[in-house]
Amino acid sequence: MEIEIYADVVCPWCYIGKHRFEKALASYAGDVTVRYRPFQLDPSPVTRPEPTVEALARKFGGPERARQITEQTAQTAARDGLEINFAKSLTANTFDAHRLVRLADQVGKSGELVEALYQAHFVDGVDVGSHAELARLAGTVGLDSTEAAAYLSSGEGTDEVRAALAEARDLGITAVPMFVFAGKYGVSGAQESETLLQVLAEVEKREAS
Repeated sequence: MEIEIYADVVCPWCYIGKHRFEKALASYAGDVTVRYRPFQLDPSPVTRPEPTVEALARKFGGPERARQITEQTAQTAARDGLEINFAKSLTANTFDAHRLVRLADQVGKSGELVEALYQAHFVDGVDVGSHAELARLAGTVGLDSTEAAAYLSSGEGTDEVRAALAEARDLGITAVPMFVFAGKYGVSGAQESETLLQVLAEVEKREAS
């Protein structure tokens, strides 16, 4: 079964959803292939990274509302064993990060890179829009960091990622994470592991018949 995960690497619910999905997979006996598909929560250029909490305060009507949202999200993540430190995270345009995930997918390292990007953004306060940081992160998951830097500088993969983002829009995806099972069945949001395991079993049953 092929499972496509539409997500953005600065989306906390995508981070939570990824780990819940992996927990479900650990209890699933079937064979699956996971493909990470790009989505951008905000495609606007980021000329100067700023603390995420400041950007959220502007978006949601002030610092107090931003604090409530981030605290609730971080508490949910903690219950799933994940750390999310909004005080350290920085805004970033994630287009080049998605290009790098595409490169990693060609050598079977996309899952590892996506995890490294989440960790970098939510735990370590790394600017995941920086080519230098992206190349360094590529090196931590077994890619050649020099080759990754050259790839990012070249613009290679740009057309493919733009096409994939357009495909997500054409499919009507407006929120992530979105899990698409066997190219037919969509499940939106960071569902509980038990729910995702039930979906896996149901899709397997339908596809078998």
